[in-house]
Amino acid sequence: MNGACPACGTQVLAGEAFCEQCGHDLSSAATPCTACGSLNVGQDGYCENCGMLQPSGRDHVEIELETSAGVSDRGLRHSRNEDAMGLTSLAQGQVVAIVCDGVSTSPRPDEASQAAADIALATLAKRLAEGDDAETATREAVRLAAGAVAASARPGEDSPACTFVSAVVAGRLVTVGWVGDSRAYWLGAQSALLTTDDATPGTHMLTAWLGADAGEVVPHIRTFTTDGPGVVLLCSDGLWNYYPEPEALAATALNDNPLAAARRLVRLANEAGGHDNITVAVIPFGRGERAENTVAFPKERSD
Repeated sequence: MNGACPACGTQVLAGEAFCEQCGHDLSSAATPCTACGSLNVGQDGYCENCGMLQPSGRDHVEIELETSAGVSDRGLRHSRNEDAMGLTSLAQGQVVAIVCDGVSTSPRPDEASQAAADIALATLAKRLAEGDDAETATREAVRLAAGAVAASARPGEDSPACTFVSAVVAGRLVTVGWVGDSRAYWLGAQSALLTTDDATPGTHMLTAWLGADAGEVVPHIRTFTTDGPGVVLLCSDGLWNYYPEPEALAATALNDNPLAAARRLVRLANEAGGHDNITVAVIPFGRGERAENTVAFPKERSD
């Protein structure tokens, strides 16, 4: 079917890759803008008519492993998903999860979060396989992730930035590391928030993050002993803004398989408003075991 070049209006034939009049790339305009229907969508993904960023493959991402799962969703109000996650199981029986939340006020926050999640996951997997303890491996992962985000800054622009939270789960030990306000929860007989937000109290004003203007990045790293069967939950603030209390999260995460629980938590956040991107990683373990008579987290090594 013939049509008109969206840039200059010249009639073009179906299948033509470029407008012979103005040279406009017709292949990039094959998919109409999801907001206004214009075919004038640039190679950077923005509609040149209304300015809307088009959906990408990151709008909704799911990862399912045998022992854990994660879901990341754009939400209802953002034009793109600026969160990223990583999830893997290691031969030693360890499960590693990472959630990063791009800072929307910085340039290219989606690239920052993805870079941080990718390099941190690879580093943790490598260092743990080589025999490092979880805390040492986490420090190295954060160092390299922070370096990758800082190095992505371009001349003349502000620095990309993101938050970071990770968990290494092995047996009854849970090691969490974080910078910013993405969170880790323990959901079980004595559910608890495992992290403290790097933010001004009562606000979302970050006091620590990954980025070229972050100064020296010093992660919080803590190791806990669990009190029996349960779930480790990592999430961005797109979830905990609506459901900050661990008991409310436990009511969902403890009653489903990992992927179903992650999907339901994302759905609940969207049903509550979906004002932000939402990312959830669910790592259950110890199901079927009898809880031991221990304090919830008797072993904790901080920072």
